[in-house]
Amino acid sequence: MATGRTHRPATRSRGIPEATVARLPLYLRALTALSERSVPTVSSEELAAAAGVNSAKLRKDFSYLGSYGTRGVGYDVEYLVYQISRELGLTQDWPVVIVGIGNLGAALANYGGFASRGFRVAALIDADPAMTGKPVAGIAVQHTDELEQIITDNGVSIGVIATPAGAAQQVCDRLVAAGVTSILNFAPTVLSVPDGVDVRKVDLSIELQILAFHEQRKAGEETVALEEAASAQDAAASGAAVGPAPLAPHRAAPGAGTDNGRQGPDGDVPAVMPA
Repeated sequence: MATGRTHRPATRSRGIPEATVARLPLYLRALTALSERSVPTVSSEELAAAAGVNSAKLRKDFSYLGSYGTRGVGYDVEYLVYQISRELGLTQDWPVVIVGIGNLGAALANYGGFASRGFRVAALIDADPAMTGKPVAGIAVQHTDELEQIITDNGVSIGVIATPAGAAQQVCDRLVAAGVTSILNFAPTVLSVPDGVDVRKVDLSIELQILAFHEQRKAGEETVALEEAASAQDAAASGAAVGPAPLAPHRAAPGAGTDNGRQGPDGDVPAVMPA
């Protein structure tokens, strides 16, 4: 079986934009769900809705893959699954090491989605001697002293860092020096890597803070809307209580409205004018 060490995805050499590459896993997830339901074809509109993008962007993304679908039929689900999997490099074996087997690292080790998507957890590594030999997800944890040898023996090119922030950069440096060229970083810190090494950062606290911002904004908008509605009700109630101002009686100028300048008995212009 081919390993990730000797076979790299060809997306960059084929000129596929990074934004498109970032959306390919979304399409693949939606297509896999359709495949599991034995759906043979899907329209661009249906697939775009399932992936959370607009259909024009989806068709543009697929054009980079050379897939244009069939008018009136749509896209062949199984072929697209293969095509996107091939483009992402998921048709081969990618051995992965996870460094830092605390609560998060253990949860990642137990995640069943790795194997089904072409990733094999080759080793679990931790600096705590008490963890050495302890089975997690059916794999015995190994000490960080063996990190370089583990990477060499398993042909690892992807490393996952789930250590505390203070240890992450040192672990990163060792991974890179041993030949790892792609890192998924769960540690709450920014890693410094040389050119040619890709880092994807997953910071759960930042994502939660962004959600908190949106929740606060929504709450603020609701408060403003309630205040505006209350002000409108107060204004309407005030207007109904005061009512319109009475009209002043009309007074005619002296001599106006008659042919001889006479006024009515009360000084007003007579209701019926003389002929």
